Amino acid sequence: MEEKIRSAIESHIACAGVLSSQWGLIGQIASAIGGAVRKGGKVLICGNGGSAADSQHIAAELVGRFRKERRAVAALALTTDTSILTALGNDYGFDKVFSRQVEAHGRNGDVLIAISTSGSSPDVLNAVNRARETGMTTIGLLGRDGGTIKPVCDLALVIKDDDTARIQEMHILAAHIICGLVEDSLALK
Repeated sequence: MEEKIRSAIESHIACAGVLSSQWGLIGQIASAIGGAVRKGGKVLICGNGGSAADSQHIAAELVGRFRKERRAVAALALTTDTSILTALGNDYGFDKVFSRQVEAHGRNGDVLIAISTSGSSPDVLNAVNRARETGMTTIGLLGRDGGTIKPVCDLALVIKDDDTARIQEMHILAAHIICGLVEDSLALK
């Protein structure tokens, strides 16, 4: 048991080291989100499973506050309304559950954060493609090699690992850093 614990912590630290080498990209992502929000844009976020939970977590940090008092950011996790998700899944197919919501809520100048540990979730890919058609900035928080989603994102933070847990841990670490940077750019404004 001790070896499994030590191994998990060591692999987390190794992934964090890789993430730290992407500090410039993390800054670009925060700048893109902050710029969109300052111009009246909103942030839509989507992902499946643990990435759906991360979508909600990120939206909560933006709408509420991360560390500082500032105006609320218009952010919406597309993962939360079970009536919409089940209706769209039933009527259009699961691969359209996010793209249809992007069509409904997304506007030119908004941002979509697309989260996928595989980098190839069809429903997330369709959301990115719809967002691009709409004129939104597309940001990927991806895993493995970035999959099919990376090439269609404006900015893609890829955690090059095969362990879903480590990928998700780095995604939420990056998201916390991004939320802090966005908040700094909006504080008391």
